[in-house]
Amino acid sequence: MNIKDIKIIQAPLAGISDVVFRKLARQCSKEILLTTEMISSEALVNNQKTLIIEYDKCQYPLSFQLSGHKPHIMARAAKFLNERASVIDLNFGCPVNKVVKGTDGAAMMRNTALAVDIVKAVRDVINVPLSAKFRLGWSLDEMNFVEFAKALEEAGVDFITIHARTRSQMYGGCADWQKLKELKGEINIPYFANGDIKSVDDAIKCLDITGANGIAIGRGLMGDFHLAHRIEHFFKTGEKLSAPSLEDKIQVLKKHIKGEIELRGERNGVKFMRKFYNYYISSVKDASKYRQYLVRLESEKEIMRVLDEILSLHLANKG
Repeated sequence: MNIKDIKIIQAPLAGISDVVFRKLARQCSKEILLTTEMISSEALVNNQKTLIIEYDKCQYPLSFQLSGHKPHIMARAAKFLNERASVIDLNFGCPVNKVVKGTDGAAMMRNTALAVDIVKAVRDVINVPLSAKFRLGWSLDEMNFVEFAKALEEAGVDFITIHARTRSQMYGGCADWQKLKELKGEINIPYFANGDIKSVDDAIKCLDITGANGIAIGRGLMGDFHLAHRIEHFFKTGEKLSAPSLEDKIQVLKKHIKGEIELRGERNGVKFMRKFYNYYISSVKDASKYRQYLVRLESEKEIMRVLDEILSLHLANKG
């Protein structure tokens, strides 16, 4: 695929952006680069049957994200994925404790030499574009993203995505888009800005501040898959489309629920969806009350009944 054609990336979200999530995102945008959830290189190499990835042509272009800290294992995993992937992405940014304790994810920013070895090992065995996702650094006192980006570029990555927070910030506070503009003129490969992009105006402001080639959206897509299309449309035409109505959102939510139930079974599918309700119904009066009620329900039939009730009350209040 042509990297220059990429403007929006769906940033991977562990426990969120599964096959159902990606298919819904693709239905709203034909151009967004979708990304799998983080894949452990060691789990993949040790037992390829553990590769819990459902993919089909409707998801493409599709990036497969790998994590790990052993160059030869990362290379073997990447070689296995090469024929399946539009892009292979290296995770050097995950901040969660169980990942960084194993020296994976954001911990790699404290070991640039090892990150470079991984990039070189993977680059040697694949023929698809190679990207890397990382953060501003480990902490406010250890922000080495510019130097890290330069090293990865020299080692062979084709583009990078940077979450504009440090590891120590996790997902708190605000993404520091101002810092990302320091990359302009320092590297020759495309870079994508990630963090706190939840609207078309956010995307415009982020690109204006950072000078990035595009954006990556993670939580901004939760409950609003249409966001990517609205941003793409603005980039092409300068026109701002309206955000989806509550009726539209609930229709998508129902599809999301049905998809997860089909994938996981009713009990596990319903349980999995509990983390999404607030994103879909946040605009509703007494949304918190409804969310607390929805997360206690255990059957698809009950949930659909409550969603219909929420929509009916919302439309009655509007009228």
